[in-house]
Amino acid sequence: MVVVLAGAEVAWAGMPSITLTDLARMRLQNLSFFVLGILLCSWVVQRIWNGLRGELTGLPRLTFGKAVGLLTVWGFLFVLILTMISGARELMTPGAWDKEGFTYTLVEGSAPTAPPDRLLEDRFQAIDRLRIALWTYAKGNDGRFPPQNDLAAIPDEAWQVPDPSGIRYRYVAGLIADRGQEPLAYEPGIFGPYRLVLRTDGQIVVLGAGAIDQAQRGDQAR
Repeated sequence: MVVVLAGAEVAWAGMPSITLTDLARMRLQNLSFFVLGILLCSWVVQRIWNGLRGELTGLPRLTFGKAVGLLTVWGFLFVLILTMISGARELMTPGAWDKEGFTYTLVEGSAPTAPPDRLLEDRFQAIDRLRIALWTYAKGNDGRFPPQNDLAAIPDEAWQVPDPSGIRYRYVAGLIADRGQEPLAYEPGIFGPYRLVLRTDGQIVVLGAGAIDQAQRGDQAR
């Protein structure tokens, strides 16, 4: 070895040096990490499998090589399943997905539009009928809505939400028409977290349950 080193020629500056590009180095590091992960997982599978042989005597002994093969087959099966899911998604929405690297994103403007919500239209019409009935009452009572003991002045069907259960709207008594924007009547929680709310200014808006409670607390504070 000493003779070989002593007889080596002098290396001149500027001689070619073969190195990996940053992209290739990063991919090699990722591949190395992936292989290391496979080996570690295979060792864990082998230990668990052979540990079960004490309880399940019929299990054959699993070598490390077989554990690597078993884990590799599992990985191929998972890739196959994910590929089938991606293919089914593309068949159901052709042309809607665009590949970006290893993943897919929705093509702009290709997101499916939701069909008209017939129930939502019925809900708007129902609470609007209640609005007409309440404002008709208020016009004959100095702008005041019916108190809690006079709710029968409003037709019973106007209080019912468009649902077979026949449940009624939530009503806040003691308010005055066209004064403020307090919740006057609103849907119960049978339609989900967002509810149609009739305010004292005559507007019908969509609010969450928390926003309704906050508005009511703000009104009580005033």
